[in-house]
Amino acid sequence: MRMVDLIAKKRDGQELTGKEIEWLVQGYTQGTIPDYQMSAWMMAVYLKGMTAQETAFLTAAMAKSGKELDLSAISGVKVDKHSTGGVGDKTTLIVGPIAAACGLCVAKMSGRGLGHTGGTLDKLESIPGLCVTMTQEQFLRQVNEIGLAVMGQSEHIAPADKKMYALRDVTATVSCIPLIASSIMSKKLAAGADCILLDVKVGSGAFMKTQREAEQLARCMVEIGRAHGKQTAALMTNMDVPLGACIGNSLEVEEAVDTLLGKGPADLTHECLMLSARLLMLAGKGSLTECLQQAKSALESGKAFEKFLQMIRAQGGSTAHIEQGEPFLKAAHCIVVRSPKTGYLTHMDAEKIGLAAMLLGAGRETKESVIDHAAGIRLLKKTGQYAEKGEVLAKFYLNDISKQETAQETYLQALCFADHPPVLSPSILGYVNPQGEIELPE
Repeated sequence: MRMVDLIAKKRDGQELTGKEIEWLVQGYTQGTIPDYQMSAWMMAVYLKGMTAQETAFLTAAMAKSGKELDLSAISGVKVDKHSTGGVGDKTTLIVGPIAAACGLCVAKMSGRGLGHTGGTLDKLESIPGLCVTMTQEQFLRQVNEIGLAVMGQSEHIAPADKKMYALRDVTATVSCIPLIASSIMSKKLAAGADCILLDVKVGSGAFMKTQREAEQLARCMVEIGRAHGKQTAALMTNMDVPLGACIGNSLEVEEAVDTLLGKGPADLTHECLMLSARLLMLAGKGSLTECLQQAKSALESGKAFEKFLQMIRAQGGSTAHIEQGEPFLKAAHCIVVRSPKTGYLTHMDAEKIGLAAMLLGAGRETKESVIDHAAGIRLLKKTGQYAEKGEVLAKFYLNDISKQETAQETYLQALCFADHPPVLSPSILGYVNPQGEIELPE
């Protein structure tokens, strides 16, 4: 078998076999296929696409390129939830405890943030003492004991994806549905969960800018999950507006705590309840109505909050400030940003607002960037709300005052005003069920 022949085959729009795809993934992971040939093949995929079967083969080969996590030692239904990334997306910190409080086993490997999107691990590491590095034995034991663990992704899980993603990033092949789907799902399959719920973000702050793109990606990933015998579904959620009011690591943990205590923003609470209900449905816990009621009960009874505290303690973190209702990190500076005009906020470019938070120190421009866990933005006004000129729109928290000016310029560029209120989009835009059928909200 020769790589040049597989490049030519895909260039001409032909379908590759499972053996051919497995051979090229193994070869690239082991270093026998050079970057320039893999780049050429991925560009051919970008231009010609892949069939559903090819994408399933590619995902399986990537998942098998390293170690696969064996969760058989965990008693109960093992579930995982994955978000495609957004601004202010702290849903894992809320959905995980809700699902665990409802009797599911949440065994989650999470990633770090890069650019305008936040990472769950970065948020958790803003909690004093909390460790996201665990051995497999520690991870399994914690899930068995409390039903919930979140750890960093092992370098040995789907190493092909790490190499391929780095190459896609510099060859203009990132925005390719089969390559995105196989990247996400290879890690999910290798992580070993029985049920996988995908949160596909749509809008200005997401990688998928339109609902059509989101539907394509969601269906592709659900098809992959079904092909590998996993109960998989996808909820499409609105990321045209930041989720909740807080953007930035410690701020988002505080907002997640408020939500678990029943005091969170309405949009964040609603989205987390819907994600939790769909996850419970996948695990066979009842109808959507029944599962939604279970999720609400876990939140209202305080059981979900207690699960969150148990997870923090189990992973070495301190819960003292959380239990006392105090911030555990405080930035040196708080700058208020005032409205430049009077009117209704008709649009917020969520990506630019995420970039503003990154410029304050809350995110990474490169993988080597050091995050300031105390930095971030608290939104006082969001899309649809009215503001007078000079009224406070947001508060910026930062330790390096020199970063304020550029961040404020970026934030204000994200806002649009008008004399009349906008028509607001719903937070839940659609659902792709385990059969791959799209269900739109009523």
